[in-house]
Amino acid sequence: MTPTDLLPVLGGLAAGVLFALAASWLYLRARKRTAAAVISQAAAAAADTIRKSAAEADQARAAAALEGKMEALRRREAGERELARRRDEADRADRRAEEREKATARRAEQVEQQEKALSGRLQALERQEAAQKARAAEIEELVREELGRLERIAGLTTEDARRELLKRVEDETRAQAGALARDIREQARKEAERDAKKIIALAVQRLAAEHTAETTVAAVALPSDEMKGRIIGREGRNIRAFEQATGVDLIIDDTPDTVVVSCFDPIRREVGRRALEALIVDGRIHPGRIEEIVRKIRTELEGQLVELGEEAAYETGIHGLHPEIIKLVGRMKYRTSYGQNIYDHSKEVSWLAGMMAAELHLDVALARRGGLLHDVGKVLTHDNEGTHVELGVEVARKYNETARVIGCIAAHHDDVPHESVESVLVQAADAISGSRPGARREAFETYVKRLTKLEEIAAGFDGVEKTNVIQAGREVRVIVVPEKIDDAKATELAETIARRIETELQYPGQIKVTVIRETRAVGVAR
Repeated sequence: MTPTDLLPVLGGLAAGVLFALAASWLYLRARKRTAAAVISQAAAAAADTIRKSAAEADQARAAAALEGKMEALRRREAGERELARRRDEADRADRRAEEREKATARRAEQVEQQEKALSGRLQALERQEAAQKARAAEIEELVREELGRLERIAGLTTEDARRELLKRVEDETRAQAGALARDIREQARKEAERDAKKIIALAVQRLAAEHTAETTVAAVALPSDEMKGRIIGREGRNIRAFEQATGVDLIIDDTPDTVVVSCFDPIRREVGRRALEALIVDGRIHPGRIEEIVRKIRTELEGQLVELGEEAAYETGIHGLHPEIIKLVGRMKYRTSYGQNIYDHSKEVSWLAGMMAAELHLDVALARRGGLLHDVGKVLTHDNEGTHVELGVEVARKYNETARVIGCIAAHHDDVPHESVESVLVQAADAISGSRPGARREAFETYVKRLTKLEEIAAGFDGVEKTNVIQAGREVRVIVVPEKIDDAKATELAETIARRIETELQYPGQIKVTVIRETRAVGVAR
């Protein structure tokens, strides 16, 4: 191929290269224009954002400037108000100071006027004093002259007349004082009696309790008379077993549908009554069942005694009693004195003594405690030697009761002197409770017969001159002829009378026998 042949080819290649270069340049130019447009748009958006931020910043600056102006205005107003307030206070302080100065000046003027008036009064008083001294001297001179004249007329010196006058005045004063003392004592006695009646009446009125005198027998109802034969048993074995197990007497007579349980011991009588009722309900009546039922009833009753004691302590508001004392208080439920239930009587005495102590502003707790325990010894008199007072004191000491409570127990029958006012109140409450109509029951004839029999027994011994029964039959005093009974025989006689009383009489508690032997020598002056 010749060079000439290559020219067209080369020309074509060159034209193609040029065309490619031109196309590339046009593409790059178009891309530049597009980037410029994008950049221009982004710049415009940024410019808008900047303009908005600048506008918001201008607004914030304007708001802050406005807020600062408002705050400055408020502070200025507050400062002006505070300044006005201080000016007002200063004005008021100035006015008060001026008023004080004026008041001080007025007081100074008044003081000055008072000093002038006092000075005038002092001068007048001095003149009056001088005149009175002169008048007193004249009166003294006249009195001396008059006394001298009286001494010459009466024949007495001034000292003798003074002593006579003082003696008369003293006698009159003593007479008046004695009359006044009698009036005061009489008035105090009347007032004390009136107040005592009022207190007792209020206590009795507030405690209007009912009373039912108890007996030594209890009646048990039977479903039919056929049950009497079952209770007696074959050849009387059931009734013998029952009486031996309970210690009571069963009285089965012609009374229809009734069996009487008789015993002087209320606890044994209660055990017998409950056991008989349980056997009647059970229907199985034979010696073995009787012993089983009696043991069960005794166990139940022992638990109920504690419950009764706790109930009495709760009702009377007494705390801290020993468990054994609580049990003894419960046993009082089944102990009577002249037909009066000791459990109810002791609660009533506790309430009455507490009410009277409250009226007198005394120790109410002590009065109630002493009232509840004053007859606790009566539940022990069946099994122990001594009076119920001695046994009650012994029990109270054993279980660490206070000395004041023991004093209430010991003195409620005047066996020992009263050591506190509460002890006297317990005695009064005991008398009130026992003397209520229907509270106690003892046939008057029986009481008189017992006292008469005591005197007859004591008077039936040789050498006895006179006998006296005192303290409602609790003590017998025997006066003997000293020529027939010496000291040794007096002691022997007291023991002999006591043993005979034990043998021939039935009585509650114990009876003290006192033999009195005295020798009197009489002389007559003529």
